[in-house]
Amino acid sequence: MTDSLSERPVLALLGTGAMGFPMARRLCEAGFTVHVWNRTASKAEGLQQYGALCHPTAAEAAAQADRVISMLENGSVVHEVLFAQGVAAAMRPGALWIDMASIAPSEARTHAEQLEAQGLRALDAPVSGGTVGAEQGTLSIMAGGSAADFAAALPVFAPLGRATHVGPAGSGQLAKVANQMIVGTTIGAVAEALILCAKGGADMGKVREALMGGFADSRILTLHGERMVQRDFAKRARMDVQLKDMRNAMATAAELECTLPIATLVEQLYAQAISHGLSELDHSGLFRELANRNGLE
Repeated sequence: MTDSLSERPVLALLGTGAMGFPMARRLCEAGFTVHVWNRTASKAEGLQQYGALCHPTAAEAAAQADRVISMLENGSVVHEVLFAQGVAAAMRPGALWIDMASIAPSEARTHAEQLEAQGLRALDAPVSGGTVGAEQGTLSIMAGGSAADFAAALPVFAPLGRATHVGPAGSGQLAKVANQMIVGTTIGAVAEALILCAKGGADMGKVREALMGGFADSRILTLHGERMVQRDFAKRARMDVQLKDMRNAMATAAELECTLPIATLVEQLYAQAISHGLSELDHSGLFRELANRNGLE
């Protein structure tokens, strides 16, 4: 096991899907030894060409490493892999668990407590930036945990994007909830604004161009607005993942006795869009749900 401040710790990455695969590739290309596991083995095997070492179980991959990164689907899966599939038991004493998946803040705090009780360390460090950010190494990484553990993880984060320590355990997931609230709400606002203009006879594409650079500008207007204009809803970020994140926001708000009327409405809109058969669209496909309501599609 390497020293906690080593620039080249041995890594394991669990979950090599749309986000995990390019992240693992970038870590390999940065010179790290990377052990990988994925439930569907074929999704991990493609990383062998970059030098990754594939394992048949998550516990076997984790046992090789002193930094274990999770890019799993949700909190339930993370808990299953950690405690039922033996990852926590297999990890080396003092090893650092870095959960970069998006789970509920309460789940992240519980996992950290359980891992610390076993002599392990934990960071919750979810990301924003989508598959493009994962491929280009431009992810925004929001980390919760101790300052020392964050410092130990910085060499791992460097090839992946820009990392910020936002507070104690669970804080990274709180920041990700905030991120997804803003993303989901802004997608809805951009979609409604463009639909209003289209109903009034304006050119949606030209309206988007006119708004860019002003106070209404945002990455959502730039990227997702273009997808709406082009009706290009090929899946980059999934509708059901956006809904999961909005529901994390609702659950967290309930725990904190915080009222979120805008986010509540957006969560309902995503749920209705999925119930209407739009689950396979990019999350900007909320436009289609709202356009259908207005007779535009």
